This record gives sequence, C-alpha cells and structure tokens, in this order.
Amino acid sequence: MENLLLFKNQKKILICLTLYITSLFAANSLGIKIMPFIFGSHLSVGIFSFPIVFIMTDVIGEVYGKKVSKLFILSGIISIILFTFYSLISVIVPWAKEGLWVKDSYNQIFGITARVSIASLLAFVVAEYQDVFSFFFLKRKLNDKYFWLRSNLSNLWSQLFDSIIFMFVAFLGIYPLKTIILIVIPWWLFKVLMGFAYTPLSYLGIYLLKGRSVKDGKNI
Repeated sequence: MENLLLFKNQKKILICLTLYITSLFAANSLGIKIMPFIFGSHLSVGIFSFPIVFIMTDVIGEVYGKKVSKLFILSGIISIILFTFYSLISVIVPWAKEGLWVKDSYNQIFGITARVSIASLLAFVVAEYQDVFSFFFLKRKLNDKYFWLRSNLSNLWSQLFDSIIFMFVAFLGIYPLKTIILIVIPWWLFKVLMGFAYTPLSYLGIYLLKGRSVKDGKNI
C-alpha cells in the first residue's frame, strides 16, 4: 500500500514538473511576440504561461513541502542554462545551403545575446526563490490557512523582482530609464492580475494532488 501511494505521488509530481517546465519554456520562447494592450502599452504573450510557473511552486509547496518546491526551481534553472547553451551552439554552427532560406529568421529567434540570457536567468532565480521564501513565511504566520492570500502575496513580490531585474539587467543603457519603468509597471501589474485569475486553478491543483496521499493536512 505504501509503495502504491509513493508511486502515485511520484507520478503526480512528474506531471506537475512537466507543466512547470513547459510553461517556463513557453514564456521564454513564445514571449518574444508582443501584443497591443490598453492605453497604447504592450504586453508579451508570455503573460498567459508565466504565472503558471510561480503558481506551480506554491501548489507543490503547499502539498509536498518546501524541499520539493525548491527542486522544481533547480530544474528550471538547469533547463534555462541548457537551453541557452544548445541555442548558442545551434546558431554558431555553419549552415547547409539547403537551409539558408530560414537562416535569418532562425538566428533572430534563437540568437539570444549573453546579456538577455543572463538577465532572464538572474530574474528567474531571484524571483522564484523569493516566491518560495515569502510563501512559506506567510504559511507559518497564518498557520497553513488562506492559501489564496499566501500565494498571491508571494506572487506580488516575486513578479515585481522578476520584472525589475530582467528589464534593468537586459536593457539599462539601451533604453532610457523612463522607458524601462513604463514597461516594468504594466508588465508587473498584469502578471499579478493573471496570478489572481489563475487562483481557482491552484485550488483545483491542490485538490487533485492531495487525493488520498495527504491525511489531516500532513504529507505522508
């Protein structure tokens, strides 16, 4: 019976990890497309997948604990580093004549500069670990109650860190300071709003993960 429960928990964790990594890569790769937003501002289409990344660590932490949540973050860090490394190799190697028709578009999409790569990785590391720290700090203070409040408050600060660090590291000196700030604010606020909108999915995720694997609110 214990082996069966262990297998079920492992299977659920692997499915969650798949959702986590897929959402992370969707945000980082598809996010180069910018769509129009209110008052003449613009948003990346990564806004639809990126909140899932932060919500998933909260859901996993709520059910399986802080250590498993940190393992998710570590897997994300390794994935970003590997993808960046593979992208650079793919851009550097020479082209065959038959593939030259797509060369410029390919290099433009996958030719990630070192500065943008560093900005993305640094923002992800700081924001994700801050999210986990804040979530479990609030969890202790609120005696494991009000998941929606803990998740959204930790998301509020983590998304702010992510937005500020990425924009300033990637674009300071390229765009004026005022322009960077005008990009950061709506981007941050909309990510926070998307986090609120996805809160029901968080509760659904917790319900599906717990099942019979958690008794009396304690992990087996």
